Amino acid sequence: MEPLITLRDLQVTLDYLATIHRELLALPPDLANLDARVKTTEKQIAEKTKALDTARAQILVKVKELTQAQKDEDRARAAVKTTSQKVQYTAAIRELDEKERLKASVARPLKALESTIQALEQALVVLEKERALAQTQFDDLYTIFLEEHANQVQARKVLQSKQVSLEKKLTPAEVARFHRLAAARHGRVVVAVENGACSGCNVKLRGPILFQLKEGKSLITCESCQRILFLS
Repeated sequence: MEPLITLRDLQVTLDYLATIHRELLALPPDLANLDARVKTTEKQIAEKTKALDTARAQILVKVKELTQAQKDEDRARAAVKTTSQKVQYTAAIRELDEKERLKASVARPLKALESTIQALEQALVVLEKERALAQTQFDDLYTIFLEEHANQVQARKVLQSKQVSLEKKLTPAEVARFHRLAAARHGRVVVAVENGACSGCNVKLRGPILFQLKEGKSLITCESCQRILFLS
């Protein structure tokens, strides 16, 4: 049956690709350390960028509050200048003192936020330089690593091309279902029947399922794990 043959071939192709992928991910210590440095630095950059965005949003709020506090203080100061009666003047002075204290209470965290933003911006500049340096060093060494593993790199290209060719023989629905199963079943989609059981999940198959497999008229899946079955 043509679809089953294609699916079995696709399974073998992806198995080989997974093996090559693991080999190319098995970085030597110097490369692994550089890769870790790049990822750690990128994480720190993301964290500080988020903190910087938060601080900038907070400072916009505080600037508005300070602007309003300044207007309130200006009005209170003007009231003091235009008040002549003693009782009203005393009340105006108290109002001005309150507005000055309010403005000061808004100005203090604003200055702290400005300092925080400056520190975060400086830290980001340093981290970006560190990340760029580590990435350059990693790229240089990784190029050498790939040259030393040229056979695997070439084999990966051939297998990826074969994967595309095989998937073209299947319907879009079949390809989508295959990859969904691959993601859910650790890459094992098409499996053999061994001793009357699915070799993917080791569940015994019912007689009618085994009979349909022997007939070979349609794709048969395991009732337990939904993997595609074939008789070995």
